[in-house]
Amino acid sequence: MGTRIPSHQLSSGLYVSGRPEQLKERPPTMTSRSVPYTGGDPKKSGELGKMLEIPSVDQKPSRPSSGSVRSGPNSGPAVGRLSGSGPMSRKSSGSGPIALQPTGLITSGPVGSGPVGSRRSGQLEQPSAVVSAGKTVYGSAVTSLNEEVKVGFKVSRALVWVFMVVVAMSLLVGVFLMVAVKKAVILVALGAVIMPVVVLIAWNCVWGRRGLLGFVKRYPDAELRGAIDGQYVKVTGVVTCGSIPLESSYQRVPRCVYVSTELYEYKGLGGKSANPKHSCFTWGSRYSEKYVADFYVSDFQSGLRALVKAGYGAKVAPFVEPNTVVDVTKDNKELSPNFLGWLADRKLSSDDRIMRLKEGYIKEGSTVSVMGIVQRHDNVLMIVPSAEPVSTGCQWIRCLLPTYAEGLIMTCEDNQNADVIPV
Repeated sequence: MGTRIPSHQLSSGLYVSGRPEQLKERPPTMTSRSVPYTGGDPKKSGELGKMLEIPSVDQKPSRPSSGSVRSGPNSGPAVGRLSGSGPMSRKSSGSGPIALQPTGLITSGPVGSGPVGSRRSGQLEQPSAVVSAGKTVYGSAVTSLNEEVKVGFKVSRALVWVFMVVVAMSLLVGVFLMVAVKKAVILVALGAVIMPVVVLIAWNCVWGRRGLLGFVKRYPDAELRGAIDGQYVKVTGVVTCGSIPLESSYQRVPRCVYVSTELYEYKGLGGKSANPKHSCFTWGSRYSEKYVADFYVSDFQSGLRALVKAGYGAKVAPFVEPNTVVDVTKDNKELSPNFLGWLADRKLSSDDRIMRLKEGYIKEGSTVSVMGIVQRHDNVLMIVPSAEPVSTGCQWIRCLLPTYAEGLIMTCEDNQNADVIPV
């Protein structure tokens, strides 16, 4: 009796010998595909754009169905439907609206809330600089210095009033005695007492600014590593630009932390005045633009870098000597095309005038000295303007009264035509 060979029938109806093959379950395979870089744009990001109901570049907007949703060829069915919406609700219970930030980040608040839209970032709300009709217009992050640096005398008002009363009484008594005694010796003696005081005041008016600069130069440099919060320090080091670099308006010097351009005019007898306070036979300021922004300074003493808060309307007292870049005299009245364009952009006339254009700046890589208050916040070392004016004290050797300047004192002695340290 022979052995019977088993056979089975295929799906096509054909009988073949042998046992049917047992199909084994194959493990699921996962495939991957390359995803193009989207740069944070949700319209190009596929699944993210579909979840936020934002149409893609090559797809028209469509409402997802209420059933299962497949967001791509490799995705499975949706687990379930969220209450109140399709695949992803723009509003969920207990949380605010979902907002897509310009960086592509999803947050739980509207655009502008939190640190992204706060003053610390600043650049998302408005551009840092806009060129309008050939003139650069900066935003609120850049401080515009409209007035000259005020250097005043730190003298008590009571002392000033006492001195004025004594002088007035001395004059009255001197005139009365001179009329009664009829001798001019008393008036001469009185003048000998008053004249030194007048000379002292005139001396301080002429040399007060230079005395303040000498005080700043002699002030010892502090080491930022050991500086405490709230300490008044002077830091000398190399400058680097912050988030908003500046550019000078006439010479177009890039990457500056401070720029100034001033137009002066000379007024002769019967000439035109540059401003309401312009007197004859003097130079008067006709136009001025000065800007300063936040910047960094690397301390020479410790090597640490500090953020100098000079922007956002801070009080700053810059002592930077400008250079004359255009000089229009009686003998040389031919104006260059660049200067004519600069005047036209600011709607200034170029008629028969004696003019002088001065420009100053602190370029990245220059060496500066900054005097202000140390402030530490979130491991960030900052130098901020002082709330109180800083006095130099009496300088008896130089016959100078106490002078002061308000805000953040900033000096730069580098020659603007010389090379600076590359950073």
